[in-house]
Amino acid sequence: MKKMISFVSICLLIINGAVAFSQTPSPIRERYSKLEISIPMRDGVKLYTSIYLPKSPGKHPILLERTPYSAGPYGKEVYRNGFRGSKKMMEAGYIFAYQDVRGLGKSGGSFINDRPLLINPLKPDDIDESTDTYDTVDYLVKNIPESNGRVGLWGISYPGFYAGIGAVNSHPALKAASPQAPVSDWFIGDDFHHNGALFLMDAVSFAKFGQSRDVQNVSKLLDAEGAPFDFYLKHGSLSELTETYFKETDGIWKFLMEHGTYDEYWQSRSLPSHMKGVACAVM
Repeated sequence: MKKMISFVSICLLIINGAVAFSQTPSPIRERYSKLEISIPMRDGVKLYTSIYLPKSPGKHPILLERTPYSAGPYGKEVYRNGFRGSKKMMEAGYIFAYQDVRGLGKSGGSFINDRPLLINPLKPDDIDESTDTYDTVDYLVKNIPESNGRVGLWGISYPGFYAGIGAVNSHPALKAASPQAPVSDWFIGDDFHHNGALFLMDAVSFAKFGQSRDVQNVSKLLDAEGAPFDFYLKHGSLSELTETYFKETDGIWKFLMEHGTYDEYWQSRSLPSHMKGVACAVM
């Protein structure tokens, strides 16, 4: 709760200034209209973005979330039930924008788990999640007439990674970023490894995410076969799990098995070591 209150303060002070709030928010459909657009990136790939525009007059700041978990619901007449975060932002008339990251949901391109930052881009159209964020912010402030030219970026967990990496080499219009409990280093201390030790249950439950080939849904198997403890006793070693469930995978399981030490694969995906060129406020 303290993190959220702090970020509310950052956004209100840095992005929008002092604002008076009403006590009882109206339903989103009454307060907002919805827009769906495909934002072009520098390499020509288009990313699906849903935008909720306040019906109140004037210019408004934008609060952006980039997510691998769907920017839906899809359809101009299908609205979210609410906006995560403080109701004060809705009452203050923020524009809310949600974007499917590259290769997922309705966005084009190819998805790469925890896509590493480009240290030395070789061509003008080379991309990473930082450039995708930059291009998105640039498009929003130039093409949304209701925008006041100021953007905040936030996310929790995996979207938190996108909030953090989006602050790197940040667009001048990006005024504040809040990566909350972000994916930051999957080998040293995040979900998949605890100080280098593989967290098997979490790896198995997450292994289907972002794959381009269909594999069996292990989460349903775990539910069907009883307690996870019994499942892992039955299936035993990593090699047996791979052979039984993930032999054809090209998702995160493959990379977990191929990179069992803190090698270049993991180092290139370490968010803290790449937090450079950050011009916005960060919580």
